[in-house]
Amino acid sequence: MADFRLVAEARTEFGKGSARRTRRAGRVPAVLYGHGQDVVHLSLPAREFAAALRNGGTNALITVVLDGQEQLALTKAVQRDPLTRTHEHVDLLLVRRGEKTTVDVPIVVVGEPGIDAIPNHQLNTVSIEADATNLPDTIEVDVTGRTAGQGITAGDLVLPQGATLVTDPEALVIGFLGAPTAEALEAELAEAEAEAGIEREESAPAEEGVGEGDVVSEPQDQGSGESMESAEKG
Repeated sequence: MADFRLVAEARTEFGKGSARRTRRAGRVPAVLYGHGQDVVHLSLPAREFAAALRNGGTNALITVVLDGQEQLALTKAVQRDPLTRTHEHVDLLLVRRGEKTTVDVPIVVVGEPGIDAIPNHQLNTVSIEADATNLPDTIEVDVTGRTAGQGITAGDLVLPQGATLVTDPEALVIGFLGAPTAEALEAELAEAEAEAGIEREESAPAEEGVGEGDVVSEPQDQGSGESMESAEKG
């Protein structure tokens, strides 16, 4: 697990106005807590912090340098603007090397299941306990060749050496459903239309004696009704 070194600045002003000024200055408001010490309010360089999350994952390990003193911390909570996706606030948890900590690790699916199997994701993360300096960014789940009716539980996951599963081992991570048939899809569509009050238009029956795909000749022009002989006399 990578260790990212960020130079922090202490914050003495608080509130929404102060936080906005901090973000306009290219920094992210943050708090640092843990190990029984008082909460420390600080700010981190926004660009460097974004790079730490991008390369270290949601549980990035950060060496916080404040007033020349270095402290090791994990990112525990990150608030982001829903539109701009910029970081608005960060909670940092103090840790020590060799210390065990519990974190949620994202699940990443690799491989392709069987042709008629559709993965049904139940858990996007699992909780594990591991060394604070040896936390995985993700945990891979291989679904290669899985068939309908099978399932992968938390207990089936391959964890890093030294890590312990906290999530219930029987918890379903991914199930596999059978691909629906054309008849099943048609029946489901008809049921949905009936519930919505939509009536299907039935196709008009073909004329008697005329098969589908037959060409029906158009009636010939009968003229004015005069015979050729009358026309010649005229």
